[in-house]
Amino acid sequence: MPVLTAGAGLHETLALLTSQLRPDANHKEDMVFLKDVFSEKSLGYLMKIHEKLRQYERQSPTPVLHSASSLAEDVTEELQSGPMSTEEKELLHLLTSPHLKAVLSVHDTVAQKNFDPVLPPLPDDFEDELEEESVKIVRLVKNKEPLGATIRRDEATGVVVVARIMRGGAADRSGLVHVGDELREVNGVSVIHKRPDEISQLLSQSQGSITLKIIPAIKEEDRLKESKVYMRALFDYTPLEDKATPCQEAGLPFKRGDILQVVTQDDHTWWQAKRVGDSNLRAGLIPSKLFQERRLAYRMKMGTLPNPKSPKKPVYDQGCDKEDCDCEGYFNGQYIVSPKCKAVAPSCGQVFSWEFYSAGLRRSFRLSRKDRQGSSGEGSDFGDSDYTTYEEVTRYQQRPNERPRLVVLIGSLGARINELKQRVIAENPHRFAVAVPHTTRPKKPHEKEGVEYHFVTKQQFDADALNNKFIEHGEYKENQYGTSIEAIRSVQAKNKMCVVDVQPEALKRLRTAEFKPYVIFVKPRVPESRRRRSAATSPGGGEHGRTTDEDLQEMRQSAIQIDQQYGHLVDRVLIKEDSASACSELRGILERLERESFWVPINWVRT
Repeated sequence: MPVLTAGAGLHETLALLTSQLRPDANHKEDMVFLKDVFSEKSLGYLMKIHEKLRQYERQSPTPVLHSASSLAEDVTEELQSGPMSTEEKELLHLLTSPHLKAVLSVHDTVAQKNFDPVLPPLPDDFEDELEEESVKIVRLVKNKEPLGATIRRDEATGVVVVARIMRGGAADRSGLVHVGDELREVNGVSVIHKRPDEISQLLSQSQGSITLKIIPAIKEEDRLKESKVYMRALFDYTPLEDKATPCQEAGLPFKRGDILQVVTQDDHTWWQAKRVGDSNLRAGLIPSKLFQERRLAYRMKMGTLPNPKSPKKPVYDQGCDKEDCDCEGYFNGQYIVSPKCKAVAPSCGQVFSWEFYSAGLRRSFRLSRKDRQGSSGEGSDFGDSDYTTYEEVTRYQQRPNERPRLVVLIGSLGARINELKQRVIAENPHRFAVAVPHTTRPKKPHEKEGVEYHFVTKQQFDADALNNKFIEHGEYKENQYGTSIEAIRSVQAKNKMCVVDVQPEALKRLRTAEFKPYVIFVKPRVPESRRRRSAATSPGGGEHGRTTDEDLQEMRQSAIQIDQQYGHLVDRVLIKEDSASACSELRGILERLERESFWVPINWVRT
C-alpha cells in the first residue's frame, strides 16, 4: 500500500483508502457500500473544510487589539477637531460609514469572545422528577416593567401554562418563552400548587434577574410543520441490529404492519417517525423508503438478499368416491360440489380432509398461474416491486352510500376456509354472499343459472379469460371454472358484503380502490407436540381422520411460507382453533368493517 506523505490531508487519505479497497468474498456487500460512501463528493468537500478549520486552529490567530470600534471613534473625534485635508476627509467618511462600523463591531465581538453563550447555573435543588419531559431554565432581566406574559391554569391537566405573550415585553424580546409553556418554578419557588394570581404577584415583585423553570410547549409553527404522512411498515426493523443508523439509541423499532407517523422527511436517508398508538411521544429514526430500497438493491445485487420462498403450490385431493356424492373437485380455495353433496355434509367432507391429502390421494387440477395484467388498468401494481418497505395509508370508514368492502380469505394448508366462509354466510345471507363462479360444464337438471354457477360456452370462457375478466380460473376434468370480477360487482351492487377465498397470488389483482379489500389470513392452530392426534383435536382432520407428525410440519411450513411472501398484504391473521370460535371471530370482523375505520392505502380514497 502506498505510503502517505507527511503533509497529506484528510481528503487525500480518504481518496487513497478508497482506491485500496478490494472485494472480499466474505464481506462483498460491506466493501461495495464503503466504496460508494467514501467516493461521495460531498464527503470529500467536508474533509477539505475540516482540514481548513484544523489549519486555522493550529495557527491560533490573535487580535491586535480588542476594541477596534473605540479606536475608530477616537480617530473620528480627532479628525473632526480641526481643519482636514482631502485625505483626512476621505478617512473620516470611511470611519463613519455604517458598513465599516459593523465590521469593526463584529471584530470586537469575536476578539472579546462575547459570542460564547453564558448559561445560568441549574438550581441546587433541581430534581429529576420530570422523567421524559424536557426542562428549560430561562433567565430574564427586567426593571420595573412587567414581564409581558399572562398565565392560566389548564382545566384538563391542572398545570399552570403561559396564556399570552405581549409583543415588545421582556418575555417577547427574549424569544425564550412561548404560549403553552408549562411554568414550574419562579426563582426557585415551586408554583405547581399556587393560584395564578399568586404567581402573577410573585412575578411582578421580582426585579432584575428572574429565573423560570418551564416545560416547553410545541410551538404552533412546529405543529404546522409536523407531517401528517402515515406509513404502514412492510418489514420488521430493529435499530440495534442496524450498523448504518446514525444513533442506534435514537432508532425506532417496529414490526411489519405497524402504522408509523412520519413527522419529518427533511433527511433523505433517515426519517423521523412515531408509532401510532404509542404512549411515547418522542420521534425516532427510521430508514427512509429510498434508503431502504437502495440497501435491499445492494443486497440483491451482491446475492446476500434471500428471496422469500414461494409457498408450495397446494395439491388437491381426488374426487369423492361415495355413491351418493356428486363432488367435482377443488377450486378457488373451496370444494366444487353439487347441492346434492352439500346436503350430506359433513360425511362427504371427510373425503377431502387432511388425512386423504397426506395419504397421497391427489389429483392434477391446478389453478392458472399466468401473468395477467388488467386490460382496463384495474389490476393493482402494488407488490410488483422487488422491495417492500412502506405503504402510505390513511384512515377510511365505509359511508352509508358506498358499496361494502370486499372481504378476501386466504388460508394455509388445513385451514378449511371454505367451510368457515359458508358457515358465516349461511348465518346471515341477507348481508353476506359469495361470488357465483363460471363454468363450461353442462348444467345439471337440479341446477339454476346464476345460482350454483354461471354456465357459459368454452369459447366464451376462453374469451373472458383472455380479457382478464377472472381473478382466478382453472381446469378440471376438461371443464373450466373461474370467478369473475363482474360476479363480485354483482354481489356488491345488492349492497351485500362479498366474501371470497382465493389463492394468495390473486391478491395483487384484487387490491384496487374499487374493491378496497380487507384481507384475512386464516391458519389453523398447529400443536407443537410431535405425535399423532385424532381429528377431534387436529385442525384439518375429519371425524375419523388422523393427522400425522409430517402433516403438522407441512401445515406449519405452509403458513410460514405464505406469511413470508404475502404477509405484507394481510390486514388480519385469524388463528383457527375450531370452527365455532373461528366463525364467531370472522363474523365480528365483518361487522366491524361496516361501522369502524381502518387503515387503507391512500390511493384508495383519493378523488
